[in-house]
Amino acid sequence: MAAFMNWQQKGQKIMNETIIIIGAGFGGLSAALTLAERDCKCVLVSRQPSERAQSVLAEGGISGALSQDAEDIFSHYQDTMKAGCDLADSDAVRRMVQFAPEIIRQLKALGAPFQMESGTAALRKLGGHSRARTSFAGNSTGKVIMTALIDEVRKKEVLGIVERLPHHVFESLLLDGENCQGCIIRDCYSGQKMTLYGSVILASGGMSGLFPGKATGGLENDGNVTASVFRQGVELGNLEFIQYHPTAVTGAGKKLLVSESARSHGGRLFIKRGTENWYFLEDFYGPEGNLVTRDTAVKKMQEVSEREDCELPIYLDMTGINKKVWEEQLFELRGMCEKFLGINPQKDSVPVEPAIHYFMGGILADKNHRTNKKFLYAAGECACQYHGANRLGGNSILGAIYGGQKAAETAVSEIRQFKMQRIEDDTGYFSAPEAMDKAKRLGEILEKCMGIMRNEDRLRSALCELEEWFVKTDSWVIQNKLLLGIAMVKSALERRESRGAHWRADYPREEKDFQRITVARFEKGKVKILFRKISEDEVDVG
Repeated sequence: MAAFMNWQQKGQKIMNETIIIIGAGFGGLSAALTLAERDCKCVLVSRQPSERAQSVLAEGGISGALSQDAEDIFSHYQDTMKAGCDLADSDAVRRMVQFAPEIIRQLKALGAPFQMESGTAALRKLGGHSRARTSFAGNSTGKVIMTALIDEVRKKEVLGIVERLPHHVFESLLLDGENCQGCIIRDCYSGQKMTLYGSVILASGGMSGLFPGKATGGLENDGNVTASVFRQGVELGNLEFIQYHPTAVTGAGKKLLVSESARSHGGRLFIKRGTENWYFLEDFYGPEGNLVTRDTAVKKMQEVSEREDCELPIYLDMTGINKKVWEEQLFELRGMCEKFLGINPQKDSVPVEPAIHYFMGGILADKNHRTNKKFLYAAGECACQYHGANRLGGNSILGAIYGGQKAAETAVSEIRQFKMQRIEDDTGYFSAPEAMDKAKRLGEILEKCMGIMRNEDRLRSALCELEEWFVKTDSWVIQNKLLLGIAMVKSALERRESRGAHWRADYPREEKDFQRITVARFEKGKVKILFRKISEDEVDVG
């Protein structure tokens, strides 16, 4: 017997060789379909139904060399590694870009209606790419891909291969030493806890909920899963690398993304310098300056905004975009600007600002998506893999779907080794949601020190505040979040260089000695930071 589900207080339900998936976005659905193809049952656990997952909001597209030309595939690899400042696992990235064309074809076969031009796939050139290779569906790529994946998973549900547990949240892992035996989840409606035994794939998304009102993602992606497993000894990696998207606006109480596709089709950033509109990215980086990588664009936005001869805000000029493009590809973007800003972007420039958009760091996974606990795997934005110090546009959907596939393949290949041991729930807590005022306070502390530009004084001040708060609170959930925040801040402190999305004013240069993965561990009641070469050697920095 490889795994079973124990419904507490309601007897037991035996499920042979079942794998538990936490999260039902790109990564979770991809993993579920991969398992189903191998006749392996899975339980798909999620707080929200897939239709409300953060994945639905993905806009720009999914990158892949559809020509399958070896030079184009290698170019995609080079662009990904360069954007990530050579901090990603080169072998893992090479595999991902090689499989990218097949993944896009699979999605098309499932019914994802990617844009076409004259009978061939329309492709965008997003920031940091050396050529156009991003497939898209207007400004709704995430929505159409998720619709295709959801429909396919429903077929597997009917066959009994996939079982869904929506409106359930993850509480903690069941660990037997270094082996994951399953997890504890809770019904959001009844509060009843359930114990699930089996291998676990974490696909719980990013951590935008740690920064309420400051991120383009929703509050549901609150980092609770990552925080919980970190406290239980799961290693995290590269937490200091937080991607700020150059173009966001404020509306509906959060940051709304102005998709990079707008700049792909001719959108231009400018700031007022005296009486002129200064298109600064073009001055610094040439005619295609508006398509530099996101970290480069954001840093330059920060620099020009601090100049005495420049006047905020920074604007995105989309008035030169072709009318046909607006009607066929960017109509949703236009609608958002009109609804929330009262601006028609075809006629007037839109004031924009950077906002937290993506977390390159997370649960540390190897190229086969294993974590440091046996029978525990991670995929999607919750995992640290593929993106290094800065994510390339169009690689988010690709990394999540490919990562879900790889995690599932690895889990299936190792399922025969799984030997179930009953584990009692000894955490002794009920993870009631934290009050919004506490979440807001934590977000303010982190945002103040983990902004676009960082320095030692702000980081140390925030670290002291977080550590003092940790000692004073008796809330298990808040303590978990504080430990995650402490790990983020300590990671940023110990990386004494500037690389990708991590910009230290006091250490402005990229240093060769720091071409290592930052590893955060929780050991003996303390957060420890180590640096590990991509070849797995470690340097302990305390």
